[in-house]
Amino acid sequence: MVDDALGGTARRPQRGEPVGVRIARAVRRIVSSSAAREVAELTRTAATLQQPVTTGRQIAVTSIRGGAGKTTVAALLGTAYAHYRQDPVLLLEADPALGSLPLRLGAGTLRWTTADLADIVEPQMSLLDVTGYLVQLPENAWLLPGSRGQIGAMLDTSTYERVMVALRRYFGVTVVDCETLPAEVARVALSASQARVLTAPATLDGITSTYAVLQWMQGLPRHMIDGTVVVLSGLAARPGIDVEAAAEKLRSTGAGVHVLPYDRHLAAGGVLRTELLARPTRLAATRLAAEVFQLSQKRR
Repeated sequence: MVDDALGGTARRPQRGEPVGVRIARAVRRIVSSSAAREVAELTRTAATLQQPVTTGRQIAVTSIRGGAGKTTVAALLGTAYAHYRQDPVLLLEADPALGSLPLRLGAGTLRWTTADLADIVEPQMSLLDVTGYLVQLPENAWLLPGSRGQIGAMLDTSTYERVMVALRRYFGVTVVDCETLPAEVARVALSASQARVLTAPATLDGITSTYAVLQWMQGLPRHMIDGTVVVLSGLAARPGIDVEAAAEKLRSTGAGVHVLPYDRHLAAGGVLRTELLARPTRLAATRLAAEVFQLSQKRR
């Protein structure tokens, strides 16, 4: 997946926050009652994520532009679902040009792509047959990449629809890492999914463009905006905007909003290792996964 020379440029992965911050947070949790509240919240969140489904839930993740954290959020969601759920989870890449989902998930080699599988999957196949064409990930998760690490043919809407219809019955949750809007496949994925995640950088231009898209979505059928969650990704330890005020403005459109704090490990752009994430990042990702899953349950 990664050229040896390029791979050699990566530094050793670091934790999401400095050791001093981690120690200070641990001390605060010991001397306060926050630890008990946190455990109770995680218990409720886990119960939400473990709810059974009657048909596979499809969750589309997209953005207005590149560099907004789209693939990172897709990887975080898929990893959370795979950790908490017992049924198989699929991470599907619908971005065949320069998608980086396999890199984020640590896939060493790739064979079959989303476009390939559209011509392979047949109704009589078992889950074991299907997973033979996928990349196995930890905790009962599977990856279907958009390319083999090179720029290839673009994915058209009919091919995407064939793949999703064919695979839906095998997986409890499918997280789709889409192309950026307004690409046609991304728009089809948003309309066909039970929940949508729109990622944006926590910057002035990021929230401005995202607000414009949410206003456009208000003119669509109501379930589109009701089933959408915006993720504001922190690109720096000290953002240049009032993130909470920006989140409230975006919520005024009817969409949900979550803030993913700046995390040194995520910012490095390498393989996602959940044990290296800062604690606030892990909690934020888990809360996000739970809310998006609840939204997907409301739409049949």
